[in-house]
Amino acid sequence: MEQLLKQIEDYKNEIGTAVAADAKAIEEFRIKYLGTKGVVKAIMGEMKNVAPDKKKEAGQLLNEFKIFVEDKFQSLKVAADNQQQGTGNQIDLTLPGDELPLGSRHPVTLMKNRIVSIFQRLGFAVAEGPEIEDDWHNFGALNLPEHHPARDMQDTFYIQTNPDWVLRTHTSSVQIREMEKGKLPIRMLMPGRVYRNETVSARSHCFFHQVEGLYIDENVSFADLKQTLYFFVKEMYGKDVKVRFRPSYFPFTEPSAEMDVSCFICGGDGCNVCKKTGWVEILGCGMVHPNVLSNCGIDPNKYTGFAFGMGVERPAMLKYGVNDLRLFSENDIRFLKQFTAAI
Repeated sequence: MEQLLKQIEDYKNEIGTAVAADAKAIEEFRIKYLGTKGVVKAIMGEMKNVAPDKKKEAGQLLNEFKIFVEDKFQSLKVAADNQQQGTGNQIDLTLPGDELPLGSRHPVTLMKNRIVSIFQRLGFAVAEGPEIEDDWHNFGALNLPEHHPARDMQDTFYIQTNPDWVLRTHTSSVQIREMEKGKLPIRMLMPGRVYRNETVSARSHCFFHQVEGLYIDENVSFADLKQTLYFFVKEMYGKDVKVRFRPSYFPFTEPSAEMDVSCFICGGDGCNVCKKTGWVEILGCGMVHPNVLSNCGIDPNKYTGFAFGMGVERPAMLKYGVNDLRLFSENDIRFLKQFTAAI
């Protein structure tokens, strides 16, 4: 028993002066004293040599020694951690700062801002509305009553909890909200995101962005519409761009037309963006249908107006030479970084 006490006392003195400066030294301490072949394990093995009447006392001493070693091990770890944190908190203020990566505006945002700025020079203001719309503002007021076959032109996402709610298929619903205010004349732009249940491809997506325009006043003619859009195209794509109007059908305008510009991707030779035609449709337009004016409380015998609408992604594809619409929504930083200088 006396020899066991002397061993414990010697080890305590040795352990008490132990200092571990780094993780390697701490691990060596653990292996030496607490490992499977360490000091504590060896001391515990001395119990077999203790007289039966002294085993209880010896057991208490051995447990206290084990706890002493474990506490020392923990204190060495804490001391080493504190020392490391203290070293890490020492900041050299003379060092240059970390370089922060520059972000960039999304090309769709750049194009939307560009479109808006051109029409603002013609006196158009900006109006916005909700992306979840009711049937009246998205269809009914736009001369698209229930069961009208033209509703099939837009594959619509309906809200399951209420069949009267839809994800808007165009920002024309904002036109209706502006006309319902009854403040004439109206010269407004309606930018925003819209949704249609279309197959995703290089030319289409289930969501995209639009900018629509509306001008209502006395004596507004189709000639006013054409000159407004000519000005926009020349400002956007340059003086040499070719333009053509094609007759079309929209239930909310009459007469109606689609406007094409020459394809900048292929130079008119034909590609997957222009469907091998050399022309790209950029917008639809027309004179506001009298029924739409009446639905919004505007006298069609006194007021006339024109409306137009364009996707933002397609002009962006032409402007920046992008040949796949899906790139705009894939969030690939390698793609987006190209537009840093375009801010």
